[in-house]
Amino acid sequence: MQTTAAEEERSFYDRVGGEQTFRRLVHFFYQGVAQDELLRPMYPEEDLGPAEERFALFLMQYWGGPRTYSDRRGHPRLRMRHVPFQVDRAAHDAWLRHMRTALDRLALPAEDDRELWNYMTYAAAAMINTAG
Repeated sequence: MQTTAAEEERSFYDRVGGEQTFRRLVHFFYQGVAQDELLRPMYPEEDLGPAEERFALFLMQYWGGPRTYSDRRGHPRLRMRHVPFQVDRAAHDAWLRHMRTALDRLALPAEDDRELWNYMTYAAAAMINTAG
């Protein structure tokens, strides 16, 4: 299927449904994290809501949506923000497992799913900071 010039100019954020899509993705993701014995301790807040909000805002901004994340928190500095946590291969794998489940629940078109998944696998690998 060919895309038109107008479709190519639209951001990924707009193409996949904007804020609602990213909020759904992150909500589905945190439903898995909330039950995960390895990942849940990495979120010190009793309620995962603040982490969910930060992650949704980050993804929305990264993919072409509003710059609310940077307006509130400054530069993302993802590796720096993850330094306090031991992120090893097991945490990486668990994170990606929950993200894959969340993405599957969105049922995006294959090309959009692949683009988002490629980013998630890259980002997850970049967060590893502990051998094991």
